[in-house]
Amino acid sequence: MGNVTGKTQRKEADLRLNTALYIRISREDGDKAESLSVANQRLLLTEFVNKQNDLCLYDVYIDDGYTGTSFTRPNFQRMLQDIEDKKVECVVVKDLSRLGRNMPKVSEYVNEYFPSKKVRFVAVNDGIDKQYYDIDTGENMMIDVKNMFNGFYPRDISKKVRSTFRTKQSNGQFIGAFAGFGYKKSKSDHNKLEIDEYAAEIVKRIFSMYLAGLGQNAIVRRLNDEGIPCPAEYKKRCGLNYHNGNQLDTTSYWTYSTVHRILQNELYIGNMVQNKSFRQICKKSAVSLPREKWIVVENTHQPIIDKNTWEQVQNLLKGNARQTGLNGKIHMFAGFLKCGDCGRAMVKISRKKDNCFNCGSYNRYGKKFCTIHKITERGLEEIILKDLNFIIKSIKNIRLLIEEEQKKQRKDMPHLIGGVSECQSEIDRFTKKKERAYEDYSDGIISREDYLKYKEKYENQILALKLKIDFMSQAREGRWVKQSAWIERLLRYEQLNCLDREIVVEMISMIYVYEGNVVRIIYNFSDEPDRWLSRS
Repeated sequence: MGNVTGKTQRKEADLRLNTALYIRISREDGDKAESLSVANQRLLLTEFVNKQNDLCLYDVYIDDGYTGTSFTRPNFQRMLQDIEDKKVECVVVKDLSRLGRNMPKVSEYVNEYFPSKKVRFVAVNDGIDKQYYDIDTGENMMIDVKNMFNGFYPRDISKKVRSTFRTKQSNGQFIGAFAGFGYKKSKSDHNKLEIDEYAAEIVKRIFSMYLAGLGQNAIVRRLNDEGIPCPAEYKKRCGLNYHNGNQLDTTSYWTYSTVHRILQNELYIGNMVQNKSFRQICKKSAVSLPREKWIVVENTHQPIIDKNTWEQVQNLLKGNARQTGLNGKIHMFAGFLKCGDCGRAMVKISRKKDNCFNCGSYNRYGKKFCTIHKITERGLEEIILKDLNFIIKSIKNIRLLIEEEQKKQRKDMPHLIGGVSECQSEIDRFTKKKERAYEDYSDGIISREDYLKYKEKYENQILALKLKIDFMSQAREGRWVKQSAWIERLLRYEQLNCLDREIVVEMISMIYVYEGNVVRIIYNFSDEPDRWLSRS
């Protein structure tokens, strides 16, 4: 009979059972790959069937490279369908482990499913030949014992494989099947990642759109409208056999969760983040691991996003800014405004003339919980513009003065040291003045409005002196080129005439709003005090 299958119609006199040969090998089999090869299993099973007078070879079902703990193997499923269609009456395998290594499932198929379908089951090397009408408890027990040992095998292998994987992950080596969107596996070393230029540009654009004030749903709509392939679709177009189990993601559509994952993924700043989930042996679904269990190795590959942009985006995501309007745009201060008293986010109230912001607690629950803390959008913008322009002017003036001093007295280091000391004394003097102003306000000598004006005046002078000390220190150490990023950014402006989302995101950490149009601004400037300001 050879390897010819018996799919053609059986002769009327031929009462032999249509027999399926099921063959499986996987990476679990390791060193045994040669003895368990497809060719060897096929030869063994074909010879067995040919020697049986009551069996007729129907078809051969081969799953090459599929684990024994899962039963969603394509050819195993095809064989089950043929059983359902009554095309197969006998199943022959080399041994029980070829059927599977999930003890409860194998037992269910051998002792329940096959008998219910009147299918005979044979495991050649295990000496098992189970007719559907057999109720031999001894044979059932033997099957369960063999099955149990087969179940131990993948667990042991799984531990060894995981140990190897952990070592590679700890060394910053990539062990995934597919590189994250924006990257590809290196051809010379599959454990290393290289930038995929096309996909990387899309990643950059997503970060850029989000920083510019576009909400995540709006980004999704724009990408879909432009027909840009989502990560799953792009992998398919690159010829990769990728499937992530999400029906929508396997089409060409972007989703909110896809964009959100990209915005949160440290992969894009050059960090390798692995071991985020754990798949138990014999289980289909993966279990997410807490962040402390993740394996993070920094600077393992070329970043797509710079760290400054990354941090700005993470701060925005934490602020959970909401989209407004049909275009999905986020208002300029979204995620940056909180009530100075109750700490709840401020709510934007749209009006014909001038939009304003109210305390979220007041807006939702009324004055029993908090007061209105109302401030207009225009008024808030004026306060921030005025303060930023003051800082820009101070930086420019101080830099010019320091550069003049550098030219005149480059060799006169004691002068610079003396200048720093003098500035520190001035800071102490204005700090005491600010404290006295608070005492006068507490004693009722001056009004709250006057106190806030004095406070703002002294804080501006203190800030200018601190900036001067910073510049003098840099000049003394020859570190002019190594100025902080925010100073470099501010120096690019002659004067700010209007605010935009980009400036707010880069310069400001949080804005607290108090009654009477008083705001406290926390800038992203290193080691700078909070700025208390009011609209005069």
